[in-house]
Order: sequence, then C-alpha cells, then structure tokens
Amino acid sequence: MIDTTVPHSARIWNYWLGGRDHYAVDRSAGEEYCRIFPEVRQVARASREFLGRTVRHLAVEGGIRQFVDIGTGLPTAENTHQIAQRHRPDARIVYVDNDPLVLAHARALMASGPEGATDYVHADLREPEAVLAAVNQRLDLGRPVGLILNGVLGHVDDYARARAAVGTLVDALAPGSGLSLNDGVTGRLAFAEAQGRYNRTGAVPYHLRGHDEIVGFFDGLELIDPGVVSCPLWRPTADVDPGPLDLEIVGGVGLKRRPGPLTGDGGRAA
Repeated sequence: MIDTTVPHSARIWNYWLGGRDHYAVDRSAGEEYCRIFPEVRQVARASREFLGRTVRHLAVEGGIRQFVDIGTGLPTAENTHQIAQRHRPDARIVYVDNDPLVLAHARALMASGPEGATDYVHADLREPEAVLAAVNQRLDLGRPVGLILNGVLGHVDDYARARAAVGTLVDALAPGSGLSLNDGVTGRLAFAEAQGRYNRTGAVPYHLRGHDEIVGFFDGLELIDPGVVSCPLWRPTADVDPGPLDLEIVGGVGLKRRPGPLTGDGGRAA
C-alpha cells in the first residue's frame, strides 16, 4: 500500500524533474526543500543528464551491452534502457530497487526495444550478494556490465557499509565493466539544512557525503577523465546548455580494466 501521508524521495525527485507521479505531501516537501535550497532542481536535472551521458559513454565508447541500474526510482524520460538501446539496440538492462512504489511502476521500466531486453529485480543495495544472485539469473556476469548507482548511496547511512556494498558489486563484475556513480555532496550550508529538515519529516533519510568519500567508491577502478567532478562538468555535450557548473552533486565513471581495448560483447537476459 502506498502511504500518501509521508513525503517520498522518489516522488519528490519526480516532482522536481517535472513528472506526474507525486502527491500533495511530496509537492509540499519539495517546495519546502526548494525554499531553503533553490538549486536542488538544478541538482536533480544535473544528475539525470549525467546518467544519460555516462550510459551513452559506456555503451558507445565501452561497447557494453549489459547494464544494472540500482536505485532505479520512478520511471521518467530517458531511462537507462532507452539510452543504452538507442546506441546498442541489443542491450540488456536490469533495474534494481527495494521500494514497493517503484515495483508498482516497474512495467514502464520493462518497455524494451525488440532486439534487447529489460527486467526488474526487487532487492536492496544493502544486501549486494542478494542483488548479484538475482542479476546473475538475468545477465551474464562473465561479460562486461555497466553498473549504475545514480543518487542512491546516501540511503546507506554508514559509509563503510556503503563502500563495502559497492566493492562487493564491482568485484563480481568482469574486466571491461564500468561504474557510473553520482551523489550529492556536502558544501553549501543551505543544502545540508534542507536535507536535514527533510530527514526529520519521517521520510526515509538521505545522507550527504564529502567529495573525497564519493571518490572512495571508485577504489580499485580506473577513473576516466575528468575524474569525479561536478556532474555538469563531466563531458558536457556542445548542443545542451549544462546550466550552473558548480553544483553540490558530483560523479564519475570508473573502468575495471582488462587486457586490450574495452569492447564488451553482450550477454543474455531472461
């Protein structure tokens, strides 16, 4: 059952991005957040556009045809499968989330192109072994995978546990795989204040971290240029206005190297 009396992060994010899947309590919480930290809408947009550019990079430059998107959130425009299959029509995508609300919308996430496939797994990032067991039934983890962690790690309150979860996931991936990760960072006091107030509403809390902590999630991977930077600065395209460049959200792409060029060679999906 969906609780419409408590604000919900996925619905608020949907509201900030101009979606339609939100309730009055979410709009109220979203507007209160914006009152304290107006730039949050730009943060949400920057995160979404970073997702698009990094998935395209992994599919085109990396040749990756399998993707696992953990912390999926509510479907919007330009979901991972749409981006990946635009460039690799045979791409296989598995979405993972532990939220019953996302599960209720999962059908929209599985609208794959005819040559590829999508699937949805109801699982929790904090239990990476269970995530991997479910994903392994749908993709070939012996071949390169693009792992997407887009604004989700703040739901794991303990940093060491979050690092361990990312490490477990990355360790299970084949050489040639890539990690696309972004998250909000501490910086302006207004951001921390807005997030703190939100965390006290009874909603599932989210924990902002420092830039160096975000870099730590890429331990053991080869960061590609320009490294972990404010999301609008990560390989912007000339045809899109990136908006403000210095935002409290940073991201990067790390590669699990293998001998020879990174080519990827597909996989299977159920």
